[in-house]
Amino acid sequence: NMSAVCVALSRNVLAIRNPGTMVMVRYAQTAAAPAPEPRIKKFQIYRWDPDTAGDKPRMQTYDIDLNICGPMVLDALIKIKNEIDPTLTFRRSCREGICGSCAMNINGGNTLACLNKIDSNTSKPTKIYPLPHMYVVKDLVPDMSNFYAQYKSIEPYLKKKDETQEGKDQYFQSVEDRQKLDGLYECILCACCSTSCPSYWWNGDKYLGPAVLMQAYRWMIDSRDEFTEERLSKLQDPFSLYRCHTIMNCTKTCPKGLNPGKAIAEIKKMMATYKEKKAAAS
Repeated sequence: NMSAVCVALSRNVLAIRNPGTMVMVRYAQTAAAPAPEPRIKKFQIYRWDPDTAGDKPRMQTYDIDLNICGPMVLDALIKIKNEIDPTLTFRRSCREGICGSCAMNINGGNTLACLNKIDSNTSKPTKIYPLPHMYVVKDLVPDMSNFYAQYKSIEPYLKKKDETQEGKDQYFQSVEDRQKLDGLYECILCACCSTSCPSYWWNGDKYLGPAVLMQAYRWMIDSRDEFTEERLSKLQDPFSLYRCHTIMNCTKTCPKGLNPGKAIAEIKKMMATYKEKKAAAS
């Protein structure tokens, strides 16, 4: 008895296996669905290449069919680079709002391209610039050297007076003390907040900016850190901290929903107490 064994090879192909024979039977094709109308969206992107003699900053327009593109602005940028213009330069890595690499100015606001949904209104172009008031390396890539140097200056790591026990025991922390760090440790140093701050635009060489100050505060209130007073004393000059005028651009633009403005206000309160204690001791 030679019963046939049916094996589905694909949606429209059936293989009937008999000893020594293979018969391919095609299903009747279903009527093809009509191709959707292209949804062409214009992306106007800042372009500038300092290595090209005489090149001046300009906006370049690219047309993308949203039907064959992912939902985020980063998807469109990658599609442009892969399929239209390989010379377009931008930073990106994780594509899920963790690394901070793809920070840029999209439609007038600083945000992460990987978390920013493409506006489906095809009558309006999406305008993309590098982060504002930063030196530009090329196209959408800003020079972050000053920003990282400022972050390094606040010594963003746990500091102990007595380092002889380092690595020998855990530094324990209560649940309550750990909760104080919520809303601070999640910062990914994308610089969206600092580059949205007018004080940072004008005094970026001396004012530390919201991102770095929020990280300074994160270590000041860490119950395991023993250098709070020293950290405060380093911020006493007129510029490092006090250029903040609490206009809250930083908090409004943060792609992680954090509140650098509040952190800076808390440092100012700590600074007032610190100065009173210092004056009383002298």
